[in-house]
Amino acid sequence: MTEKLLVHDRATMPSDSPAQASSRRAQWGSERRSEPLSIVHPQPSKRKITLGRLGIVVTILAWLTYLVSTVFKQLADNPNSGFRFQFETVSYVVVVTFLTFSALMYLLARQGALYRFRDHKRVPRGELDRHFTNYADGITVLVPSYAEEPHVVRATLWSAALQEFPDLKVVLLLDDPPAPTDPDVLARLEATRALAGEIAASLASPAARANAALASFRKRAATATALEPKELGLLIDEYESAAAWLEAMAESESVEDHVDEFFVDLVLMGLARELRLVLLALTSAAAQGAQPDRARFEELYARLTWIFNTKTETFERKKYASLSHEANKAMNLNAYISLMGQNWRVEDTAGQLVLRPLAESAQTLSGDLLVPETTYLLTLDADSLLLRDYCLRLVHFLESPGNERVAVTQTPYSSFRGAPTRIERVAGATTDIQHILHQGMTYYGATFWVGANAVIRKCALEDIVEISTVGGFEIRTYIQDRTVIEDTESSVDLGTHGWTLSNYPERLSYSATPPDFGSLVVQRRRWANGGLLILPKLWTQLTTRKHLREKIMLREVLLRVNYMASIAWASFGLLFLLAYPYDSRLLSPVVFIAALPYFLAMGSDLHDSGHRFSDIFRIYGFNLVLLPVNLAGVLKSLQQAFTGEKIPFVRTPKVKDRTAAPAIYVLVPFAIVAFSLFTMWRDTLHGNWGNVAFAGLNAILAAGAIRAYVGLRNSAVDISLGFVNWLYIKPKPTPAPKEDAVVPTTPEQVDWAGILYHGDRRLNRDLRGSEDRRKRVSLR
Repeated sequence: MTEKLLVHDRATMPSDSPAQASSRRAQWGSERRSEPLSIVHPQPSKRKITLGRLGIVVTILAWLTYLVSTVFKQLADNPNSGFRFQFETVSYVVVVTFLTFSALMYLLARQGALYRFRDHKRVPRGELDRHFTNYADGITVLVPSYAEEPHVVRATLWSAALQEFPDLKVVLLLDDPPAPTDPDVLARLEATRALAGEIAASLASPAARANAALASFRKRAATATALEPKELGLLIDEYESAAAWLEAMAESESVEDHVDEFFVDLVLMGLARELRLVLLALTSAAAQGAQPDRARFEELYARLTWIFNTKTETFERKKYASLSHEANKAMNLNAYISLMGQNWRVEDTAGQLVLRPLAESAQTLSGDLLVPETTYLLTLDADSLLLRDYCLRLVHFLESPGNERVAVTQTPYSSFRGAPTRIERVAGATTDIQHILHQGMTYYGATFWVGANAVIRKCALEDIVEISTVGGFEIRTYIQDRTVIEDTESSVDLGTHGWTLSNYPERLSYSATPPDFGSLVVQRRRWANGGLLILPKLWTQLTTRKHLREKIMLREVLLRVNYMASIAWASFGLLFLLAYPYDSRLLSPVVFIAALPYFLAMGSDLHDSGHRFSDIFRIYGFNLVLLPVNLAGVLKSLQQAFTGEKIPFVRTPKVKDRTAAPAIYVLVPFAIVAFSLFTMWRDTLHGNWGNVAFAGLNAILAAGAIRAYVGLRNSAVDISLGFVNWLYIKPKPTPAPKEDAVVPTTPEQVDWAGILYHGDRRLNRDLRGSEDRRKRVSLR
């Protein structure tokens, strides 16, 4: 048993396993390391913290030096320089200032993260067990899913179901059309629907054993004055059984890619190793002739019941006409949350299912759908995985003194290691960088909810709920769907109502990264859309807090504004630098010095996160090819601001095959390379060597990014498909026959239930149909 604990367990795979075959086909430059980073961040050294402070100071001083030594000097030396030079000077200063500001905010957030990692002390396991023994509050895990592959959803549900929590319920919120006609789509939907039942059936046996063991111990302990020595052996048997069950499940899992490997090694075997660590302690106690006290015995028995006593179910809001069918994740979550705490009766009304709440006096009676209230909610994307004690640690944090007004806590997700494609590896590197920045933003009170996973106080959502009536039905909106970044807007709403948010400083959650350029376009275009629209809400929040005499730090405001708007000004700023031939007199090495701390800090953070320092250049090229994507998202935000039309929520495709990218997003990176080469030639003729160097760097990095992340062959395919789709004119579909194509002429044919429910609208249509029929008959 000790050997099992000390060896780094991994599900045994034969030499020709799919996982190994997949790794042999991995792209050159992909990620070879599959081991995830440590859960607890390493404590930063004093040297790293000091260098971080120095970087902030250098950035500010370099920017001020540039203004004085270059900008003001040029304006003073050339008072009659003309409008063009003055315009170029002002616009260049604005662009450089905004880009320097974003770099400064990176350094500031990073510094906050270093302080938090330095000061964080992990809560001992014994304190968690003591806190949650005889615990009364529950948590409901909501997993919104739309058109996901069943095996992806299955891993997510299992990672949630195996959370160690006393009262845990996992609900899969299926948002697929409930009755698809495509046989393949229907088969996938049925497989996904079956997941909750399959998990419940698998957990039934170990749950029954754990419950019986706890009940038996309590019965023995209640009648005994002292625990007998045999009690320790009985507890060891229970932990041995639970660990063996998890190891057997891990052994039976099919490992086909790096995400499957993570699920087996960190979710299943990670929990098994935790139980075997307890076994090592218990067997050592037995060898030393000692044993835990009665309270600790009960806590250890209870822990096994927390693991296996999970309730699972599936809910499909689109089956019910009384719930919102808005096509986005926010309303999928809102639909279920609005049902919580009540007993519902399902009513068939004119061929549609409607949910009616039972009267308050009848809530204790048996209804068709009982949705219990819980103190906490956990929202979890269907492509994310949680480590074993995510719920325990985050709920314990919420219930610690001083955190009574924290509405949302989360661990910003990290990327799965071992990415088989270059673009997934570099996109994952940017995800790991964002994890650090989000941790630092909490240090300054500028936390934003990142929607992939979060533990939420239900009462906080009740504070921000908006109630409307649509078609006679009450629609309750807790999480706003006005923009496609619903988590960011909800963060501002909660702050307006006096709530705060916090990131827990550990790595306890992981999420998938798009594996190809086409799916990445969908994700990043959505991320770039909506931040500008939320800025007015931030102003309202700050005004409300100011009236309440709450102290608002300038650093918080600057970090929040940068988070919501930096994509806009960074995209337009980079576009201006690429496209406009600025006067060489405005260039200065001091600008490079102002940017140097940012790039050095990012390289250090990449190295600490298990990536390469040189990835700073790859990320720069990566951002160049994503420039049209970010601009499109920003322009969509401006379109919504002027038209008031909600931008449709587009989910990130998660398919095994490559997702084709729109041709425009493939063509623009090639245009960036071509224009950068043209700029090099033009400025070489004029001797503007600073512009030549900048254009050359952009041309090299953008060309390398196209080759590595889009691919020349894939680019040709996507451009060809875009051209063909542009030429193709979709034929007008033949109108489907209406339900009442056969006009009712006798009482036996009339849809009486529809008339009684829908009223005049359908009645008038039926009467008009009958009148038209009579006219046609008379003409004959």
